[in-house]
Amino acid sequence: MKKTNNYSQAVREYSRQMSIIIKSMIAGLLAGLISSAYRFLLLKAEFASFSAYHFIRNHLQLIPFLFILLAGLGLLTMLLVKRYPLISGSGIPQVKGIISGYITQNWLSTLIGKFAGGILAILAGLSLGREGPSIQLGASVAEGLADKFSETKFEKKILIASGAGAGLAAAFNAPLAGALFALEEIYKYFSPIVCLSALASAVVADYVSKLIFGTAPVFLFGQFADIPLKSYWILLLLGILLGIFGFFYNKSILLSQKLYKKGQKLIGRYILLLPFLLAGILGLTFPFVCGGGHVLINKINFKSGLLFLLFALVLKFLFSVISFGSGAPGGIFFPFLVMGALAGGITAKISIQYLGLPENVFYTLVTLSMCGFFSAIVRAPITGIILLAEMTGSVTTLLPLTVVSVISYMTADMLKSAPIYDSLLHSLIHNIGSEYMRMDVNSKVTFESIIHHGSPAADKKIKELGMPDNCLLIAVKRENQEFIPNGSTILKEGDLLVLLTDVKEEATIRNSISDLTESSVLT
Repeated sequence: MKKTNNYSQAVREYSRQMSIIIKSMIAGLLAGLISSAYRFLLLKAEFASFSAYHFIRNHLQLIPFLFILLAGLGLLTMLLVKRYPLISGSGIPQVKGIISGYITQNWLSTLIGKFAGGILAILAGLSLGREGPSIQLGASVAEGLADKFSETKFEKKILIASGAGAGLAAAFNAPLAGALFALEEIYKYFSPIVCLSALASAVVADYVSKLIFGTAPVFLFGQFADIPLKSYWILLLLGILLGIFGFFYNKSILLSQKLYKKGQKLIGRYILLLPFLLAGILGLTFPFVCGGGHVLINKINFKSGLLFLLFALVLKFLFSVISFGSGAPGGIFFPFLVMGALAGGITAKISIQYLGLPENVFYTLVTLSMCGFFSAIVRAPITGIILLAEMTGSVTTLLPLTVVSVISYMTADMLKSAPIYDSLLHSLIHNIGSEYMRMDVNSKVTFESIIHHGSPAADKKIKELGMPDNCLLIAVKRENQEFIPNGSTILKEGDLLVLLTDVKEEATIRNSISDLTESSVLT
């Protein structure tokens, strides 16, 4: 179905909210089903992987056959990624690229390739997560729905963002975090229709997931104890350390990708077999670092030795960076949450043994560390706070979660650490083939932007802004009223702008408009 955009459609967009929300709920249902199926098969694949490594450790004569099998899995994965480049890595940068107008794709081939490639990678034991692929799977199936039933490109992007949030909700039983992720990370701004659509989609997907996996939180840590207020200085220190750790992690991920590219130039694409063969070595020696981290997270408790936690953190860090840098289909989300938990376990052991904190705060500090590490890496602190509250089933930790999250965010920001998915999107755009770039010359698209407090556009006439060429402001929504502006219209803080541009220039125009509408106070 050909998508169109014109003035009357743009101004009527919000009168059709109910239709969009209903479509988003259908997208949530489809995303919930596909993401839950993916989650179920990944759990089976991870169990099969650990069982196979356990069996071979007791039958060492089978080791040659193990590495032949791992090489075969690696070759299959390599062929899939070569045939469908958009399935490589997490999938979140790809979704961001589609929403921002950089990338186009065949949603069905991406869905099938990502589903198969992710299972192959986990079956081999690579340290990758399910959340990024779940987000891409949800976005892809929502794009398929949008191709059939959306009336405009604007509506299509709402459905894709809603499907992405639904994928996260189904992956982690976290509907609020899924909706917030669609807003904070995928769409990058608050819009009532995007918010309602993402929330409706995430709730439906979460319901589907809970029907299959039950209502228990992903992390069953038990009782959480409050951190004494007099000991909050420990949280400040923890936030700073996590911000530095997040900065180092982001740099390591990008460095790993660069090293793999250099390796390909030297010895060819077969260097991508490295993590598969390394998985075999670790699976036979230190299997707890293989897979997403479900086995390792269960080993983090107060009885765990400090040296074990430190060793596991270093090994998980290195194997995760090597696994993801190869381009194998899989996310970094769950592995770095596990790394955050390990860092929290180390902090908790030290704080309890040497700084006088009670033993019952162990899992509280583990949870806080996971949230802080997420905030430093992804730079989506609100999503991180809600995600960890939902994944642990605890709302009593919201205050300390916020403290650690804000401090780690500020630390990473001062170190000028770019959000990891923005960096990965930038790398993707510069390396992807031209067949996946947006090339439709004559098509038009509408998009939105909100005037932030303190932005250059606030309290200015439109004709004073120096709007970019090939961009037309066609509607303004202010206090639930919509009108068509002219050059003398004064824009106010909180105004929602509806703009029209060429599809081929959408990404560039979006960036130019963001410079006008977003506050520069903190930059």
